[in-house]
Amino acid sequence: MFLGTYSPRLDEKGRLILPAKYREELAEGLVLTRGQERCLYVFSQAEFERVHEQLRQAPLSSRQARDYIRVFLSGASDEVPDRQGRVTIPTPLREYAGLGRELAVIGAGTRAEIWDAEAWNAYLTQKETEFSETDDEVLPGLL
Repeated sequence: MFLGTYSPRLDEKGRLILPAKYREELAEGLVLTRGQERCLYVFSQAEFERVHEQLRQAPLSSRQARDYIRVFLSGASDEVPDRQGRVTIPTPLREYAGLGRELAVIGAGTRAEIWDAEAWNAYLTQKETEFSETDDEVLPGLL
């Protein structure tokens, strides 16, 4: 499970050092792809295969499903971290997420997300009020 918030930097070659707590889960390989809200999703290879299988179940007759699958998979890149736990983020994905040098890598349960640090802070500031006002209709049985 991916948890927490980390603040790595992107180096001049477009690489980031994965948080130490994530390295074991991602050591055998990972998939980077476009996420929603202009972040990048990071899946372990096994989790990406599970997500892909769910996508395969979507009806081809659904335009929204076809559009989502195209955007999601066309940006996907499978990577293997080096011995230092670094992974290269391809240029198109860096551009999509507007990544600068300062990053925020957050745990989101079954995936991690990579955000430009300023974009993450702005998103978090905007969503914290909504978070505090969440009621049990949004997450039944949890709150």
